[in-house]
Amino acid sequence: MKTTRTATDKETRVRSRRPVIPLDKNVSKAKREAIELTEAARDAAPPSESFAGRIFLGQIDVSEVHPFSGQEPGDRCAGDDFIRRLLHLLDEFVDPDEIDRSGEIPEDILQRLATIGAFGIKIPKKYGGLGLSQANYCRAATLLGSRCGNLTALISAHQSIGAPQPLMQYGTKEQKTLYLPRLAGGEISAFALTENEAGSDPARMMTKATPVDGGRNFIISGEKLWCTNGTKAGLVVVMARTPNEKGDFSRKSITAFLVETKWPGVEVVRRCHFLGLRALYNGVLRFNDVIVPRENIIHAEGKGLKVALSTLNIGRLTLPAACVGLSKECLKLAREWASRREQWGARIGRHEAISHKLAGMAADLYAMEAMVSMTASLVDRGGVDYRIETAFCKTWATETTWRIVDDLLQIRGGRGYETAASLMARGEKPVPVERFLRDSRINRIFEGSSEIMRLMLAREALDPHLRLAGPLLDPKTSLLHKAKTGLRAGLFYAGWYPRLCSPLPAMLPAGLHPGPKSALQVAAVASRKLARQFVHAMARHGPALDRRQLLLGRLVDIGMEIFALSCSAIKAENSLEGKMSKGDRKDLLALLDCVKRRAEVRIERNFRAISQNADASENRLAKALLDDRYRDLEEIN
Repeated sequence: MKTTRTATDKETRVRSRRPVIPLDKNVSKAKREAIELTEAARDAAPPSESFAGRIFLGQIDVSEVHPFSGQEPGDRCAGDDFIRRLLHLLDEFVDPDEIDRSGEIPEDILQRLATIGAFGIKIPKKYGGLGLSQANYCRAATLLGSRCGNLTALISAHQSIGAPQPLMQYGTKEQKTLYLPRLAGGEISAFALTENEAGSDPARMMTKATPVDGGRNFIISGEKLWCTNGTKAGLVVVMARTPNEKGDFSRKSITAFLVETKWPGVEVVRRCHFLGLRALYNGVLRFNDVIVPRENIIHAEGKGLKVALSTLNIGRLTLPAACVGLSKECLKLAREWASRREQWGARIGRHEAISHKLAGMAADLYAMEAMVSMTASLVDRGGVDYRIETAFCKTWATETTWRIVDDLLQIRGGRGYETAASLMARGEKPVPVERFLRDSRINRIFEGSSEIMRLMLAREALDPHLRLAGPLLDPKTSLLHKAKTGLRAGLFYAGWYPRLCSPLPAMLPAGLHPGPKSALQVAAVASRKLARQFVHAMARHGPALDRRQLLLGRLVDIGMEIFALSCSAIKAENSLEGKMSKGDRKDLLALLDCVKRRAEVRIERNFRAISQNADASENRLAKALLDDRYRDLEEIN
């Protein structure tokens, strides 16, 4: 049951060239360099062609995702044996609380993980891996996430953002033959990008790779911070600046290198320790004139940031999959406690204040799982742009899971705040809520903080408009070019914008169940309004829009809620088309209704906050604070 694309699809199909990014004339040189460097690394393919991308254009086009069957039975069967072995390993040999207490993952656990293929889940069989799909990899991440955050981080950092993924995407045949079997066999890998002064701003990177021996080799010098798996890794993907033909490093060119930690000059300076994930093998790595052959460049010279961004586009799906697992465990523990604990003559789950939290946990978990499963299927399908989908999943799931863990702690009260070891010493069930809270907090920072993700998503949402009308906002554009651009943009918006104001319902596939159809109609109405708000924001703020981060964040949050609601509706529709009992159908529709109503509330809240907010007042106060004008607030009298 497929729907045809709407007439606006042809109009919003844009050229694959990168748009000009209009910048405020007062923008600093450093910021301009950072933006230009990141823009040069972006994929030139228009993300507006994806299901999530069209949400920002006022379209709920389900033709690419409905009918949606989730994971194919054959593919699921292919992963079942590994999932069984992983479950057995976790049940019989892994003690997450002991790993947390000791800060170490026992060596025998690492060996057992290697034996069952956990370090090569997606690596092709011909290179010694399991050759499983993204959907099966997400199943493994969900299982790991429900048990041990430290193991989840180890496997994720190795496989999602470590060496296997960039090698599979960009590696040469020789690189794959040399390194993938080692990685699949249990050799741990890491990813070295962050530096003391270069986090989300790669233009500030100081690590350099200087060509020697006529360009046959490079000498890498520099220091990298927070390299997850860095203290255990045998192979590290290192990002370093490379010079132009004259040997000048002024050009902001970044290249990705495969560096073996056994090579002379590679130094593990120290292991870092954190609030949570006590067994995270994260460290500071120093490269003291390390000689690396040109053959160890991934992709091409100057393409390192593209390698990093492309790897993260897929790698970001691991965290939300793990969040699904943790949220499932939290819901189970909350339900068990709320149905057993009695206060004021009734089980606490019967009190509205607690029942509200339980319902919210269940509804948000359903939406989260729908988002992850749909996006994993898009990755496995191939040939589609899923960068917005994975970013939506990462941001929405990590922030939602943080709320779910916090609600579990609140429901369990003092027993949520008490450590598992203390509970066990008192003869109670050692529920590790305190560990869950510590371990899950980093998820909102890992692989792009929530704030950076919102800015990235806002950039992708603006992409089709910048391709079409960007030169109008660029002060460097000639009058003639502006005139031609204005004519073309005017013709487009004259036809496109009025349709966003249409009161007519969205064109959806025939035969949808009323529950999912109602949810998709809500999503469609919100999508049209969102598209209008983006146009209004561009018209009002022009090149200064990039500084309105709170406004952009609210618009992105609306898009995420629409995506979560749409995925939930499509997942529910798929289930309703199958064999279900009358009671199960009723329960599913009640769950979807809760998802829909919660999404409506959050969407409306964000729309209202666009015009009704304290942004200007808060900005003035923050500036005064930075100018040291409120030092007395910090003083203890």
